[in-house]
Amino acid sequence: MKVALVHEWLTVIGGSENVFKEIASLYPDADIYALVARDETIHTLGLSGHKVTTSFIQRLPFAKKKYRTYLPLFPLAIEQFDLSGYDLIISSSHAVAKGVLTNSNQVHICYCHSPIRYAWDLHHQYLKETGLNKGLKGFIAKYLLHRIRQWDIISTNRVDYFIANSKYISKRIKKIYNRESTVIYPNVATEDFLPVYEKKDYYVTCSRFVPYKKIDLIVSAFAQMPDKKLYVIGDGPDFNKVKKIAKTNTVLLGYQSFDMLKQYLSEAKAFVFAAEEDFGILPVEAQACGTPVIAYKKGGVLESVIENKTGVFFDEQSVASIVAAVKWFDVNQTLFNYKEIVEHASGFSTERFKKELLRYVNNKIKVS
Repeated sequence: MKVALVHEWLTVIGGSENVFKEIASLYPDADIYALVARDETIHTLGLSGHKVTTSFIQRLPFAKKKYRTYLPLFPLAIEQFDLSGYDLIISSSHAVAKGVLTNSNQVHICYCHSPIRYAWDLHHQYLKETGLNKGLKGFIAKYLLHRIRQWDIISTNRVDYFIANSKYISKRIKKIYNRESTVIYPNVATEDFLPVYEKKDYYVTCSRFVPYKKIDLIVSAFAQMPDKKLYVIGDGPDFNKVKKIAKTNTVLLGYQSFDMLKQYLSEAKAFVFAAEEDFGILPVEAQACGTPVIAYKKGGVLESVIENKTGVFFDEQSVASIVAAVKWFDVNQTLFNYKEIVEHASGFSTERFKKELLRYVNNKIKVS
């Protein structure tokens, strides 16, 4: 059986790339297709043993770093891959990977991290944050996103079976594409985190500094709680904006190595998470350390955190709501059993992911 694996881009390493890495490990002889790829990313993900084919976007100016500027070309580019010689195609998609052209003799399974966020759910937010909600540039951007949505709906017919990375995304797939999906939670390297049961007197958050992560809200909340220490790990476009908000009780650590991330996560009183995420890898990683989570009560985190057992939820993405949750946790932290938190996190392991995915794919091949 010839297998092709498709992912949008292999330029940076995030949650979807780590999922793709484990999918590829199940099919060591598979060929890989991506719009854009960097050699160092391929090497770091352990994909060097695969044949990797990129699209014409790879050859465009600054494509390896500025590939998002070529968004209007993504649908055309993904359709240029000739996959006619493969029996099984697995696409790992959060934008256009699911749009590869297939025929009736092939099985195409899409692991969907999300329908295109900036074309659907985050459409208006995306336009406002990029300053494209008015003027001629705004008109062009709105038109292009309109065309992307049209193509996105059409391309769903090229997928035989959808896998969603959470119940939250499964609902979005049904809402936007009117397609059923099976939930297989993404892999979290829980085995790489050592639980620590003696916590230190600080809170921690970690994220890329982009607007929807709401790091500014967390830092603003701790500015109103000068008696509580917060460490912030990560970097990104909003770093300077957040730095201006931070008070002396908040330490911005910038980018940190994986070993340092593990140390800060494992020794923290709690991990604070204010984003509405499709799933959310970091809250599970924190729990793998035995660290409770204080999170916004929406999105995939509702499936990975058990309220008042492995974490605490707040109802609004607001400073007041975060402050109230942190203060409640501070008073009630003895309610949390660190060993139970670690045990819960183990249910999202890499081994579990690979077993579930392989079983699902094999079943669909038999049916087809």
